Amino acid sequence: MREFAGHAWLCAEHELVLAARSRWLQTFAAVFAVLVLLVAASGYILSGGRGVQEFSRTAMSLVELVLLIVPLTAITFGVTQLTPERGAAELLFSQPIARGAVLAGRISGLFLALVAAQAVGFGAAGLVVFARAGAFGVGGFAGVVAGAFLLTAVFLALAALIAAGATSRRRTRALAVALVVWFAAVVLFDVAALGIASTLRSGDASRLLIVSVFVNPVDAVRTGALLAISGTTAFGAASLAFLRFTGGAGAATALILLSLAAWIAGPLALGVRRLRKADI
Repeated sequence: MREFAGHAWLCAEHELVLAARSRWLQTFAAVFAVLVLLVAASGYILSGGRGVQEFSRTAMSLVELVLLIVPLTAITFGVTQLTPERGAAELLFSQPIARGAVLAGRISGLFLALVAAQAVGFGAAGLVVFARAGAFGVGGFAGVVAGAFLLTAVFLALAALIAAGATSRRRTRALAVALVVWFAAVVLFDVAALGIASTLRSGDASRLLIVSVFVNPVDAVRTGALLAISGTTAFGAASLAFLRFTGGAGAATALILLSLAAWIAGPLALGVRRLRKADI
């Protein structure tokens, strides 16, 4: 286990250095920081006011931005970086290192790089909001940040599953699959769940909405973020049904974290298994 961890850490350091040098990641960090700062000020500007919103309003405005951009960034960047390059992959996987350690290390490095890029944006906005509006609602803001980091881990794990065993010649296909997965999780799933629920009886519809919150990582993070920001007052139909089912905020949070942990561990385990069988 110690040898596995040591090999994984070496791969993580290498991947972190490569990611930090990426112009794409640097651009994402800058653009994300600008977007978060704009969101912090948008509420008052649109209502004719001046200045920035306090933490709670900023967090509420950031939820949909995070749910849209963070999964897309994580899964596309992950697939791009993890798809093996011919020659480089052969050299890497010919080393006396377990393929599982290589994948775990590379995923860890990419996670740290993406989290650092997001932290630039969240940190800049947090400092501005704190300086202008004080610390009211900072807990909800922290909940959104934590949700963004968890979504990053989930969609990097999905990227590992998609890219494991692929080759550079199939990178376009892998990116297409990644975009389909992102669209299905972020957009299509909710539309389908609500559409089907509208055709069912009340009890069946509630059970379907409960399942939709639990099985979709995007919905799970949305529910957890809203719970951190304003309790149950901002919940929609699916989240309210899920909260009634769990019987309270504490149990709901525990189930959300359990669901996200499964979404991280499951794709990673399948990705490692696929990579071990791949002929690279």
